[in-house]
Amino acid sequence: MKVQRHSEIVARVREGGTVSVSELSSALEVSASTIRRDLFQLDRAGVLTRVHGGAAVTASDPDTTRPFDAVARADAHEKSLVAAAAAARVRDGEVVALDIGTTTALLARELRGRAITVVTNSLAVLDVLRFDESVELILLGGMVRRSYHSLVGVLTEDAVHQIGVDRAFIGTSGISSGGQVMDSTFVEVPVKRAFIAAAREVVLVADGHKIPGSGTLRVCRVDQVDVLVTTAEADSLILDECRERGVEVVIS
Repeated sequence: MKVQRHSEIVARVREGGTVSVSELSSALEVSASTIRRDLFQLDRAGVLTRVHGGAAVTASDPDTTRPFDAVARADAHEKSLVAAAAAARVRDGEVVALDIGTTTALLARELRGRAITVVTNSLAVLDVLRFDESVELILLGGMVRRSYHSLVGVLTEDAVHQIGVDRAFIGTSGISSGGQVMDSTFVEVPVKRAFIAAAREVVLVADGHKIPGSGTLRVCRVDQVDVLVTTAEADSLILDECRERGVEVVIS
């Protein structure tokens, strides 16, 4: 599947800084010409930079220019409000999935001491809950994305397909006025989609600055989300559109 292949390519480029066409062709078991077409498309999207014989990390890569700790400091108060409101929806005994991101890491703090099971691909969530004996913690496998404290890739996605969860808490880089949940990083999108498919209830956590926000990749339609937890800064017209499409909007 092309989206999965693109995710793996981007992950490998970010892991090593550069990667050759031959290495990608061998690792992903596709032809060199297919890899060259993939690199052309990813270069055009600004995700990586094509170089002779392969690809390299682009200077504008958001994962290299804004690492996790820097993102966590931005709009920290609003994110904490969203995290607290989202945690209030969780009931003891539930199985919940926590997506990667700074808001879900704050949500993990709110869930400490609860008799629940947490499934996650976030190393930041692991750091918060690793010593909490009340929480049964399931860490999904995958390729480590050090800059963003996360696990991504085909192994992560395949692991999600083996589980079912009561609620999945999903992060986003923005919600468009066309009713699309967006993201800015190729390697995150397939795992987000897998969490959405695995959950009985999908809760989107996004402080108001992310509505409309940004993002070039569509994660899902907003009507595939059950609940949106946000803050008062969110665009009112987009919130109305979400409500019209059946989404419960919670202003924290």
